[in-house]
Amino acid sequence: MRQNRQKDDTISAIATAPGRGGIGVVRVSGAAVTLIAPSILGKLPPPRYALLADFREASGATIDQGIALYFPAPHSFTGEDVLELQGHGGPAVLQRLLARCLELGARLAEPGEFTRRAYLNGKLDLTQAESVADLIDAATTQGAKSAMRSLQGEFSRQIRALVEALINLRMLVESTLDFPEEEIDFLEAAQAKAKLAEIQTQLVGVLARAKQGALLREGLQVVLIGQPNVGKSSLLNRLAGEEVAIVTPMAGTTRDTVREEIQIEGIPLHIIDTAGLRETSDEIEKIGIARTWAAVEKADLALVIIDAQKGLAGEDETILAKLPAPLPVLRVYNKIDLAGLVPHAESTSGAVYLSAKTGAGMDLLHDQLLALAGWQQTGEDIYMARERHVRALTEAYARIQNADQYWRQLELLAEELKLAQKALNTITGEFTSDDLLGEIFSRFCIGK
Repeated sequence: MRQNRQKDDTISAIATAPGRGGIGVVRVSGAAVTLIAPSILGKLPPPRYALLADFREASGATIDQGIALYFPAPHSFTGEDVLELQGHGGPAVLQRLLARCLELGARLAEPGEFTRRAYLNGKLDLTQAESVADLIDAATTQGAKSAMRSLQGEFSRQIRALVEALINLRMLVESTLDFPEEEIDFLEAAQAKAKLAEIQTQLVGVLARAKQGALLREGLQVVLIGQPNVGKSSLLNRLAGEEVAIVTPMAGTTRDTVREEIQIEGIPLHIIDTAGLRETSDEIEKIGIARTWAAVEKADLALVIIDAQKGLAGEDETILAKLPAPLPVLRVYNKIDLAGLVPHAESTSGAVYLSAKTGAGMDLLHDQLLALAGWQQTGEDIYMARERHVRALTEAYARIQNADQYWRQLELLAEELKLAQKALNTITGEFTSDDLLGEIFSRFCIGK
């Protein structure tokens, strides 16, 4: 059950991004707002009314002039009294205004503390609170749309529907435990097994959409590897749409990893170009090769670039053999313009034949990247999710599968249903440890 563990103090922070801007906002939340506002503004603004006012120091000197908004509890973002001071966006002005709020009894807010208070006061559940940060951090349009759906509660509603169905099924199962002679007939009459199957079907759908949402949020680490001079840097430039890596006919030009982020269908892909892999006595090149293998260890997908003019050579096979077994691999045959080949993708291996120089076959590479990433849909029903959500849903699904095996052992059936519900409750934060809350909200920016 959610507990309000916050202190009764008042917090304040600059809520707009660092740097210069036309507008800057200082936010205050807590019981002392009704004392701080008159000291800065001369009076407490009317609730939810934009008041044009001078923001004053203790001496009466004007710090800035702007708009003041007052939201009395509980009708505010945090559920507490909230004051927002909207002035000019210069760093020096905002720091003076923040210092005045701290001088009047507020303390500097911790990262994510405003949103944490909103969660603890029941204004948001945990998935909605996380989606605030996800919306701010969204790198793609599709990611921003999905984060907004989560913030509006779509993900939470689906989780709560599953929890409600589990509670109803648990009530049926646990009510039979004291009447062992009638338990099976009672459950069959109540269609308990059909209810469990329906929960399982719904859970599969939610898990699939959560995986898509996690992909939108996290993206994919893609490493480009291969022999020197096979066109890795040219392929990176083609993917990025600009000259981000140096390209020359001389082998060994790339000595270090080059990173670039691109989007395909709204999916962020973190592309890493690496030094060519070969035997060398050059100490600098050796360091680059070592960094290549370090990048491979952290990658989600490896593109092995092969010269289409030469085909799969022994050196390429050596590289393929050294790759970690679990790592998905896509073979990319480059330079088809020089080999006299047409762009195509092999139906069996998925290998792509293309030209990074001319761009021929790049659409085929995009399709293969999306397929290997696990992207299945671009519909409007995807919500932003995190890896912890996927793990919790996977745990709940495993418990439901176990429960399906225990229809003659009702104590075990009841326990598996209980554990499935517990896993789902961690998503919305109904039962969540303090350690997890600290980890989640510490990743927010100050002012949120």
